[in-house]
Amino acid sequence: MNNDTLIIAGQAYASRLLVGTGKYKDFAQTREAIDAAGSQIITVAIRRTNIGQDASQPSLLEVLPPDKFTILPNTAGCYTADDAVRTLLLARELLDGHDLVKLEVLGDPNTLFPHMPETLKAAETLVKEGFKVMVYCSDDPIQAKLLEGIGCVAIMPLASLIGSGMGILNPWNLKLIIDQSKVPVIVDAGVGTASDAAVAMELGCDGVLMNTAIALAKNPVLMAGAMKKAVEAGREAFLAGRMPKKLYAATPSSPTTGMIS
Repeated sequence: MNNDTLIIAGQAYASRLLVGTGKYKDFAQTREAIDAAGSQIITVAIRRTNIGQDASQPSLLEVLPPDKFTILPNTAGCYTADDAVRTLLLARELLDGHDLVKLEVLGDPNTLFPHMPETLKAAETLVKEGFKVMVYCSDDPIQAKLLEGIGCVAIMPLASLIGSGMGILNPWNLKLIIDQSKVPVIVDAGVGTASDAAVAMELGCDGVLMNTAIALAKNPVLMAGAMKKAVEAGREAFLAGRMPKKLYAATPSSPTTGMIS
């Protein structure tokens, strides 16, 4: 399993668990949970977290230095393509030319469901600007294929609504996206507990991104460790290949030949 790495935009990562940095009680807890998760890619909401925009406030980069973690700036809170593009241009400036980003353009503040026409528009602009775009999207195989065609380096369909903890509500659509995609597919949004992460990986997802499921657990650090194990177990189960399901076809688990009579 040591060589089973996640490849995104040509870069190899040992961990398939990507985590966010919002909703923790403080930066210290954020770092402790991320260490427990073993994550290497850390997503940061540029509109909500200080990474240098405000020199008078503590910066997250003091706790999560870019030389130890891959910082993935995201456009959480953006509702138009123009806002998303502006936000990531700022992030690239703050992070000294960093070009791996997470695009999300939301449709409404109630559901935080992705606004796909604006997402496609923003993706086109960002790819032309030289960004390597990982993109949050609906679990629609057609939209996912369009985003891949634009040049996005990872497709990130929601499992269920952001922050809902409802788990994977439409595994069939996710499987369609996985089967057609030539870039990594990473479940983004809706994971609530470790079993949700394991199911995503068993379906064949290349990774899972989460924030709320860890940050709002009663014990975030303990949950982060559980999520790490779940992603690893789900990946190994996928690679191993599960036994076929059988209805009413009992098969003894022990050999039936050579029994003592």
